[in-house]
Amino acid sequence: MTTVRTAVIETERLTLLPLRVEHAVEMAGVLADPALHTFIGGRPSTEEELRGRYTRMVAGSPDPAFSWCNWVLTERAGPGELFGTVQATVTPHRTLRDEMVAEISWVVGTPRQGRGFATEAARGLVRWLEEQGVGTVIAHIHPEHRASGAVAAAVGLSPTDEWHDGEVRWRRRFGE
Repeated sequence: MTTVRTAVIETERLTLLPLRVEHAVEMAGVLADPALHTFIGGRPSTEEELRGRYTRMVAGSPDPAFSWCNWVLTERAGPGELFGTVQATVTPHRTLRDEMVAEISWVVGTPRQGRGFATEAARGLVRWLEEQGVGTVIAHIHPEHRASGAVAAAVGLSPTDEWHDGEVRWRRRFGE
């Protein structure tokens, strides 16, 4: 089993930067809109809470078979402001130990939504994961979250009949 290491990912308009603890300052503002929690629950995290979470995320999984890969989003041609995240947790397949599976997610701050940034970032992430040897990509999406469903479909994931914590499991297996 190969451990996946986070690296800079570039797309046409975006740079996906590996997460750093210092990003908590700016990301606390980006993620402050309670509307971002409509489908996932909870509330916006404070800067201090994000700093703690980012410290744990950057340190990595205590299980060396699991890779925690996290990025913040910025526009390549913009002023360098952060405006979202993408994440992938890469694990060995439960039954196929030589195959890696990635569970992914994405969030774009409210002011930048509706411009295709989530789709572009997720597409770049999925392409990068395939290049790393990941065999299957999974996302869990609330059935009423049409925007996230559209992102998942745009990057080649399809809904399954499987549910996890009230969300539909979407899947893409490379090579099919």
